[in-house]
Amino acid sequence: MNKPIEAFRIDPAPAAAGQRALRDALGAFATGVTVLTTRGAGGEPVGLTVNSFNAVSLEPPLIVWSLSLASPSLAAFRDCSHYAVNVLALDQAWLSQRFASRAADKFAGLELNPGLAGAPLLPGCCAWFECANQVRHDGGDHLLFIGRIERHRRDRKEPLVFQGGRYRALREV
Repeated sequence: MNKPIEAFRIDPAPAAAGQRALRDALGAFATGVTVLTTRGAGGEPVGLTVNSFNAVSLEPPLIVWSLSLASPSLAAFRDCSHYAVNVLALDQAWLSQRFASRAADKFAGLELNPGLAGAPLLPGCCAWFECANQVRHDGGDHLLFIGRIERHRRDRKEPLVFQGGRYRALREV
């Protein structure tokens, strides 16, 4: 005989609990770490660390990610025809930190490969997705991007994972 499910208490609404509590709760969800890259209006490479990347559909092949409306990179990604999703490998936490910073030239010293429409592909990643910038939606304080995958590649490396404010490695259970 099945035992009834016990009721559990839901924490107060995020506004009442505070933004830090909401961030902590969201941080319980482990994500992969990506660097999104494109070319700006002047042809300069633009990139930033993103962990809001996710698959949407296999047919057609679609992905989704989001970017803060306050990001200095917003115009470049909003207006580009293509961008690349570089899925970081376990040994690339340094690359995540570089592209999460406000450094002037995040691409300095990197050997880049050109992707579709020149979107930079970073070396040493465990996967790459080259996407057409297909649809954008309002998402509160973020802009949601839905990209159509036009090319992809995978390398047999372990991915970098982020959870609870820390980089982590996967392990089998």
